[in-house]
Amino acid sequence: MQASLAGRYARALFDLAQDSGSLAAVEKSMTRIGDALAGSAELKALVTSPVVSRTDAARAIAAVSKKLSLDPLTGNFLGVLAKNRRLGKLAEVVRAFASMTAAHRGEVSADVTSAHPLDKAQVEALKTKLKSRLGRDVAVNLTVDPAILGGLVVKVGSRLMDASIHTRLNTLAAAMKG
Repeated sequence: MQASLAGRYARALFDLAQDSGSLAAVEKSMTRIGDALAGSAELKALVTSPVVSRTDAARAIAAVSKKLSLDPLTGNFLGVLAKNRRLGKLAEVVRAFASMTAAHRGEVSADVTSAHPLDKAQVEALKTKLKSRLGRDVAVNLTVDPAILGGLVVKVGSRLMDASIHTRLNTLAAAMKG
């Protein structure tokens, strides 16, 4: 994870937050920015657009930081990403940072992909089931991908548990071909 570009940026932010004693505030801010990325097509377009200049991206990210009430360290970090033209890696940085903070708390991080957004009760039930299976607390990073049609794809470390309808249909199609 840390060998990737996003992992190195996430590690730098994690170390800065830990050294300044603001890890909890930065974690909340990173969660907010991740939720905003997932919920806003405009923000996603801003961070992935190659035509937005560095200065315009930095100005827009500063406005987003203010609107989301992000802590100063996270706001500055996002400004650095904008100036270095690395905003396209922001979603990966958010996931890597979440994994690092989960590991710091002694939790294991699970990447969960669903066809539709999960409500709080479903997320809690999933965490409980994963905790009983893995024997550790689980931090869940949620992603929505309508292409899986239904069910869940759960990745914990190198383990992949694929209970998606898309995979089941592909398996059935392969079995029917003989």
